[in-house]
Amino acid sequence: MSSPSLGAAAPGRAEAVVLEAYRRYHSPRYIHPDPLEVVLRYPDPADREVVALICASLALGRVRSILGVCADVLARLDLRPAAVLEKSSLEELRARFDGFVYRFFGQEEISHFLYAVAEARRRHGSLEDAFLGHTSAADATVIPALGGLSQELSEYAGGIHGLLLAQVKRGSAAKRWHLFLRWLVRADEVDPGGWTRVPRSRLVVPMDTHMHRICATLGILSRKSADGKAALEITEFFRRLDPADPARFDFSLTRLGIHPDAGRERAQLLGADGYAFSTQT
Repeated sequence: MSSPSLGAAAPGRAEAVVLEAYRRYHSPRYIHPDPLEVVLRYPDPADREVVALICASLALGRVRSILGVCADVLARLDLRPAAVLEKSSLEELRARFDGFVYRFFGQEEISHFLYAVAEARRRHGSLEDAFLGHTSAADATVIPALGGLSQELSEYAGGIHGLLLAQVKRGSAAKRWHLFLRWLVRADEVDPGGWTRVPRSRLVVPMDTHMHRICATLGILSRKSADGKAALEITEFFRRLDPADPARFDFSLTRLGIHPDAGRERAQLLGADGYAFSTQT
């Protein structure tokens, strides 16, 4: 099936699309299928931050495959990931993940990655405290702290983590890291929260192909690449709508490209060709 052609939205209509999409789709009804549903099963904050990092880091490929590999990893951790990791050596993790393979990751990558997560929690008490150790009052966004945390975890893993542990480099969109933070920093009917000391105002929108295409179509975004600058450009637009919580629009807008039920209404919301806003509801 061919994709709808792109077209520029009229001035002011981009804001209307974003707000209407939020009204319609920012609901638990539209979570499945999404790795977020796995995170929501863990009420304990310690388990939740570990599960959120595991699920976000594994968010490569088709969503059904992502849900399957998240279930596999957590089953190997006896469904109590924080407690199991706290007392596991690297050798014990290797034994638990004997035969593990997902895309570019195998036994060594997942074992070192999880050991790094455990070591950060042992040294700091929580991943939130580890993250906060890299923050500054002058930071406008979470990007500097994410850079520090990703480097710290890489050191604990001995650099043996493959693409599982994304490095936050200059210009990188770091989508999986920003998704991880959105889940934990925001708390509402969609995002479960758990972290209480990171301001929502510093969050950056997780940039993927769906967000890039929709925002480019609406005239929100000028960059052709789905990179870090594009993520910041979109975040600044959302910040004009909600300075305290710009990332709250991420879930609802991306449903237009991800969720089968929301996708069926895309033309109604964005117009007959899928990209021109209609005020009819």
